[in-house]
Amino acid sequence: QVQLVESGGGLVQAGGSLRLSCLIPGRTSNSYYMGWFRQTPGTGREFVAGFGWNFGSTYYGDSVKGRFAASRDKAKSTVYLQMNSLKPEDTAVYYCAVSTNGRLQAPSGVDYWGKGTLVTVSS
Repeated sequence: QVQLVESGGGLVQAGGSLRLSCLIPGRTSNSYYMGWFRQTPGTGREFVAGFGWNFGSTYYGDSVKGRFAASRDKAKSTVYLQMNSLKPEDTAVYYCAVSTNGRLQAPSGVDYWGKGTLVTVSS
């Protein structure tokens, strides 16, 4: 079992920035993929960003390209989501996610979820 712990959500004005963190304690396989999804009330979870824990490039959802940046610190077992130029439509609960099968870009491919952290962007 992988337990993910997100932090860093909050209220920010449009145009501002926030950084989310996700601690992934315990042993992490080099074959895992980590990333972020988000969800607003009444909608499904939307892929935001992701990467292989030990290799490969980072990929992003179309709505956040050029504004968000995902990264990892293996020594701290932590992944980050730097969110810049935030817009009111970025308001959502953001979830950290781990896939053991490489299919991170769809919710069905995720094996472990964090509990989520709320990001609210005011206009």
